[in-house]
Amino acid sequence: MPLDPKHLLSRQFAPVEQAYSARDSMCYALGIGLGADPLDAGQLRYVYEHARGGLQALPTLVNVLGYSGFWADQPDTGITWQKLVHAEQAFVLHRPLPAQGRVVGRNKVTALYDKGPDKGALMMQERQVHDAATGELLATVTQTTMLRADGGFAAGGATAGSPPPPHAMPEREPDAVCDLATLPQAALLYRLNGDFNPLHADPAVAQAAGFARPILHGLCTMGIAMHAVLNTVLAYDAATVRGMRVRFTAPVLPGETLRTAIWVDGPVVSLRTTALERGVVVLNAGRVDLSRPPAPI
Repeated sequence: MPLDPKHLLSRQFAPVEQAYSARDSMCYALGIGLGADPLDAGQLRYVYEHARGGLQALPTLVNVLGYSGFWADQPDTGITWQKLVHAEQAFVLHRPLPAQGRVVGRNKVTALYDKGPDKGALMMQERQVHDAATGELLATVTQTTMLRADGGFAAGGATAGSPPPPHAMPEREPDAVCDLATLPQAALLYRLNGDFNPLHADPAVAQAAGFARPILHGLCTMGIAMHAVLNTVLAYDAATVRGMRVRFTAPVLPGETLRTAIWVDGPVVSLRTTALERGVVVLNAGRVDLSRPPAPI
């Protein structure tokens, strides 16, 4: 069936209740690449339950909590799911994430922007993550997906206006640069967090989508960029992180080295990530919001 914007905008998603353990937090961090240096006490905060000061959760863990799963391939959506691309992701933490807990995620499609028959469409989703026991709102997660083969429906109910503009990047040289390697099996590890899109595991599906091989999840790349900020700016202490926003500009091939350029302006950290071997920018217009300015780099 063709994409029906009114149907997507009113589509109902069942609340997703999820219990996550310290083991889940550690597995997530390992999938991002934390623990690559097993002697680094900062990295151990996220991958070892007896680390000094206790186990911490990476802020980007919220991206996989209360997640409704890969639903775009369901027949009622009308989405050409083989052609979709994750375009942008953001989250706001209303309080720091505990390393274990029980949450409820409530997802909805909030906007559909039609770019034209040959240019596709942008679909925006929002997920509110609540503490399952108290009902407290822990985080708000937003996602923008590029539906590359589903544009041209403007007369049928597209959202008016335009999506939010990207974060404006500083024009000066970066204040710091951080290089982090990825594993060849990084996508196979990361998908165990709940995103089972076969684009990241099945060579035939990747080739049908126009890629030579399975690509890394954009959310894994986002987590690696957060790792770079923790490494370079925050001394591996995530307590001051309040939010993050990134734009995905190109896919990452598992095994590549990711170089993140970082700019610090008070409590705002801007970032841009490049796949070093190909010289391709894979994340741009990145922003991490802190509750207070960090110590000088």
